[in-house]
Amino acid sequence: MNYQDFIERNPAILVGKPIIKGTRMSVELILQKMSEGATIADLLKAYPHLTEQQIYAVLAYSAQ
Repeated sequence: MNYQDFIERNPAILVGKPIIKGTRMSVELILQKMSEGATIADLLKAYPHLTEQQIYAVLAYSAQ
């Protein structure tokens, strides 16, 4: 997976924090929720506009 297909930085959105493309969802928020125990299924239910692929891209981005 190439996380760059899903993650971007745009100075006009959230002060340039990395976000999921096409959203205002920060990588930081997704990682925070997961560190608090949220599963991928939990995130998909809480944020129905997200896809599983986008969440995996967040994880790949954080691993880099």
